[in-house]
Amino acid sequence: MVETSQSAPAGEMRGAQNPDSGPAPQTGTRRVAAKSGGTPDPGDATGAVGGPLAGVRVLELGSLIAGPFAGRQLADFGAEVIKIESPDRPDPMREWGRARIEGHTLWWSVQSRGKKCVTLDLKSPRGRELFLELCREADVILENFRPGTLEKLGLSPEVLWQTNPGLVIARVSGYGQTGPDANKPGYASVAEARGGLRHLNGYPDQAPPRTGISLGDSLASLYALQGILLALYWRDAKGGTGQVVDVSLVEACFSLLESAVPDYAAAGVVPGPSGSGLKGIAPSNIFRSSDGKWVVIAANQDSVFVRLAAAMGAPELASDPLYSNHASRGVNQEALEQLIAQWAAGFNHSELVACLDRHAVPNSTVSTIEDIFEDPQLRARGMLVDVADEQLGTVVQPGIIPKLSRTRGGIAWNGPLAPGSHNSDVYAGLLKLSAEELQDAKDEGAI
Repeated sequence: MVETSQSAPAGEMRGAQNPDSGPAPQTGTRRVAAKSGGTPDPGDATGAVGGPLAGVRVLELGSLIAGPFAGRQLADFGAEVIKIESPDRPDPMREWGRARIEGHTLWWSVQSRGKKCVTLDLKSPRGRELFLELCREADVILENFRPGTLEKLGLSPEVLWQTNPGLVIARVSGYGQTGPDANKPGYASVAEARGGLRHLNGYPDQAPPRTGISLGDSLASLYALQGILLALYWRDAKGGTGQVVDVSLVEACFSLLESAVPDYAAAGVVPGPSGSGLKGIAPSNIFRSSDGKWVVIAANQDSVFVRLAAAMGAPELASDPLYSNHASRGVNQEALEQLIAQWAAGFNHSELVACLDRHAVPNSTVSTIEDIFEDPQLRARGMLVDVADEQLGTVVQPGIIPKLSRTRGGIAWNGPLAPGSHNSDVYAGLLKLSAEELQDAKDEGAI
């Protein structure tokens, strides 16, 4: 049974209650079924997981988005990712998202795909002992706690390196591990504001809106992934040691400000929001078709504008001094965009896109997720993947990116529904705990 919930949309729920736990999944039995259309591609997720990171073992701590998104990408490309959750407080991501099947949210299935889920109480002495044993067998620790949390647990990088000098320790936080604001809590929306992105979004003289996703978290995750790969390369190819990868959500957002830093430093320029286009860049904006859909038309380059003018049946525009080059089109942007808007309104969006395509003018309908599901390009590229699940049936997931020609990744299984699904596999298999030792750890509340 599929349910939708508006009470806990993505990005709005914190401290969720534990979900109902279904039967524990069997390791490696949740395999990708035939993907949703398209021709198989070496970069597609088609089932068996090999990938360039096979043999890399990652311990994922933390919850929600900023750390686990990086862990998901590592798992997609073959890393063995062991996700550690507290026995009494599993990842709130288990309750995030709008759609549910049999009471389980589907975002969890995506964000924790291919990961082994274990429970472990890092606050207990036995739990810390087991964690240090896992560290001896690991390559990477990925955490997104508030700075100082590992230190309070007696698990600082210095302690961990005594156990395993080669550990790469990726730490994702709102403001970074140092600085006057290091200990402040930081969510994606806060980071987007502090890092300068929020100010650039929206329209002049209006309240700056947020993007409808947790952009700051995801940007930081990508930098964490990049940092982990850089650190592993330095360790393994250059004879280096373990090190800390320190990622700040604020800095991740700030890094995307393009020319803002040198422009302000040199000339005091403070860029602001520019609505649906960019001031002085014309034409590159959205235009409404007769059936009410918005279409992006990007023809600000001189040679492309010649093609747009031909598509409009007005080739003389390309030689008009008002519009003949990039600078003049920027000066006369408003008048030019009014001409294009009037022309575009004479077509429905399918006709408009087809006309622009015939003249090789870059364009796109502003897609909803419904449009994306019908997009033949994304299907051909394997970006919609059917993942079979014994309990949930089929879960459609976003495909793997980037596409590698020789060392493709894959999706081994959906995020395990029950916390601790892989306790036996990890503790008995990897750490060689006996059945008695495993039971003792459970009785002590360590796992």
